[in-house]
Amino acid sequence: MTTTVDYKRIAIDGFWDNNPALVQLLGMCPMLAVTSTAVNGLGLGLATTLTLVLSNGLVSLIRNIVRPEVRIPTFVLIIASVVTVIELLMNAYVHELYTILGIFVPLIVTNCSIIGRAEAFASKHALLPSLVDGLTMGLGFTAVLFTLGMLREFVGQGTVFSQFHLLFGEAVRGWSTTVLTHYEGFLVAVLPPGAFFGLGLLIALKNLVDARRARRAHRRAARAGAPAAA
Repeated sequence: MTTTVDYKRIAIDGFWDNNPALVQLLGMCPMLAVTSTAVNGLGLGLATTLTLVLSNGLVSLIRNIVRPEVRIPTFVLIIASVVTVIELLMNAYVHELYTILGIFVPLIVTNCSIIGRAEAFASKHALLPSLVDGLTMGLGFTAVLFTLGMLREFVGQGTVFSQFHLLFGEAVRGWSTTVLTHYEGFLVAVLPPGAFFGLGLLIALKNLVDARRARRAHRRAARAGAPAAA
């Protein structure tokens, strides 16, 4: 019997309803530590996304041949191997950014969202849905890291897209823009407390949007049910 996979539901879960950063609150350590600029958040987010996609795919492929009692150590070994490859590639091709991110690149292995998706989704689904789940969860996480980094960079330094050449090469060096001229900066924004404040604002904004959507859905349901009740 073939089960239909709801890819739209998977995407909505990854980007919004079950976002690893805003809802599950996983990966907090790197999210708060490295998002002092947009490029730092984007770089770590893309590395995490690639890890999620590859590890989900590999776990899905071996899900029927791994014994249940050794599945978690096997998943951790897969994730660690994937992260090692990504770390070596970053060291080779984006070395300056890799140096800035430092220990938080190998610490992707300990991100609970990765082992969580391997156990909760990839170990129970076929290859394609597992890849889509890893991609959407990763991009949802990356979007939060990038937005938080851009917010902290703007408030802390008055710039946007600073040092993007570290990730995309010299062709984008001109993207760096100083929005607020003669702005001396707000130091707290680029320190760890600023990350907590910024993340709190993003979570509050998401909750506000969800509450407004729920009220609209309730009103539509009430209007639809009014004629039947009459």
